[in-house]
Order: sequence, then structure tokens, then C-alpha cells
Amino acid sequence: MPTLAGKVFTGNGFGLMRYTIPGSVVPDDVAFPVFKAALSYGANIWSGADHYGTPEANTLHLLNLYFTAYPADANRVILTIKGGLVNMSTIDGSPQGMRRSVDNCNRILDGKKKIDFFGPARIDPNTPIESTVGALAELVKEGKIGGILLSESSAATIKRADKIHHVGMVEAEVSLWATDVLHNGVSETCKELDIMVLAHTPLGKGMLAGNFDNHEDVANGEFHSMFPRFQGENFEQNLKLVRELQKLAQKKGCTNAQLALAWLRSLSGKAGMPIIVPLAGARSQARVKENCEDVTLTDGEAKEIHGILGSFPVAGARYPAVAATLLEY
Repeated sequence: MPTLAGKVFTGNGFGLMRYTIPGSVVPDDVAFPVFKAALSYGANIWSGADHYGTPEANTLHLLNLYFTAYPADANRVILTIKGGLVNMSTIDGSPQGMRRSVDNCNRILDGKKKIDFFGPARIDPNTPIESTVGALAELVKEGKIGGILLSESSAATIKRADKIHHVGMVEAEVSLWATDVLHNGVSETCKELDIMVLAHTPLGKGMLAGNFDNHEDVANGEFHSMFPRFQGENFEQNLKLVRELQKLAQKKGCTNAQLALAWLRSLSGKAGMPIIVPLAGARSQARVKENCEDVTLTDGEAKEIHGILGSFPVAGARYPAVAATLLEY
């Protein structure tokens, strides 16, 4: 079995963002059984951030409570944390900013769990990536983090960063409606440099799981309505893509989410691709089980998906304009 940070991993990840969103915080007695289920089904690469929530209640606080209750699980989890985000359009990737963020995360964790991989939530356009990674390399040397990750970074940035210190992971949006990294050199670079890709938002914020049938469904949550792909004509166009994929999932006898995740796993390590691990979020034990089911695509099904993607191009940008200022592609 492959290992990462000294731990066996199965190719399933677990996203923690939605557990500590203000106004929608998941209670510990609901969250902890889902965390247990994630480990039991092999989803042991957990992804969080110090900005998932508030300074007083975010991913790190939740994990402190969980690992206090279940200390033996700390050695089973490969923990990845992002930091440095000031607001939706500002990231502090300076050496001081990275050290401040890491120290704060470790203070909150209080020794309950080591951060296996840490990096900036986005690339700071005002700080050379060499300076950011150089500071993170010092933190690795000091034992404050285990390794370095980058998030939403271009192929050129990844190459520059890896020359300073090996980058263990690159977190990027990869899904049936976000295939950018497969064509812009990021996946090729990660394969060349032996860097794992963590595919965040692998279900398109629930769209690819079939959670939205009309504009009313989107309007019920302020979060989704901010994103261009859920707005107006873009939403209607993207719904056509989802419905075509749904037909294939029904024919295969799996759920929409399982088809989307199976497609991602089918890419992992194949034909010049790096290892790709989907970071599927889930707030119920049943959804964790669904996401981790071993669903495999046939060559014919993979070809059919390729045809669907070509016939129903995605409409709209990945992020609203204010957040897109921190994207490198």
C-alpha cells in the first residue's frame, strides 16, 4: 500500500470546510461520528484551513476537540492545513505571515496533532514564491510542520517552489466541471516532480452530486449564489451537463457523486497523470460511505464521459471576481 507522511493512504480524502462555517456549524456529536466513518472507509487525508470558520472557531479548534476525545486517531490522519488568507482578495504569503499562521495553528492544536502538510491558501502576488517556500522550509526543519503544500498554483509557480524545497502536495479544483489542471501544465508538472494533487471541490459544490435542480435550490443558500456557475444562464447550461452525467450514472447503477469521483480516481496515476486524491466533503456517515465506495469506470464509460464534457461545455468562471484576483489560472 502507498504511504504518505509515514501513513498508508487509500486514495480518498476528506474536506473539512463546511464543518465550521459561521451560522452552519456542525455540532461535535454530529461531526465526530462522521470523522470516525471517514477513517473507517479509508478517507484519511483531511484538509482544513485556519480561515474555515472564525479566529475563535475554525478547523483547528474542531480538530483539537476531536483528537482530545480520540487521541489514537491522530496517527491515522494525514492532516493538510492552509493559512495566510486575510480576506477573499488578500493573502499573506510573506515569511512572517507563514510563520505567524503556522504558530497560531499549532497553538490551537495544542500538541494534539501535528500538521503533516501546510501552505498558503493561495499564491501571494506580492511575495516571491521562493520567499514563501523558503520560510516554510525553515518551519519543516524546525519540526513545526511535516511538509509543504501549495494551493491553486500555476505550473510555473510549482516549478519555482520545488527548486527551493520539495512540494509534497498541490491542492487544486479538479472535477468534471473544472478540468483546467489537466490542460494547463499543472498535472504534467506534478507528475514530473512527484507531487500529489489534492482535488478540492470534486463534486462542484454539490452540483455534480445532483443537489440542485433549479434556481430556487440555489437561492436557498447564499454561499452557492455567489459563484458564477450557479447564476442565471450559466446555471441552466451547466444543468444540461449534470443531467447528461446523471443518465450515465443511472445506467451504471451508481449515484451522481460516485460517478464524478470514479472519474477522478480513473485519472490518478494513469497516462502521465500524478496521483490525484479527491477531497470530498461530507456531513453524514451515509455520504462518507457513498463517496468512498469503490466504483470503477470501464473504458467505454470513460469515453462516454469525455464525449459529454465535449458536448456540454461548462459556463461561468470558477470564482466570483473578488476571489478570482488570487487565482493563477
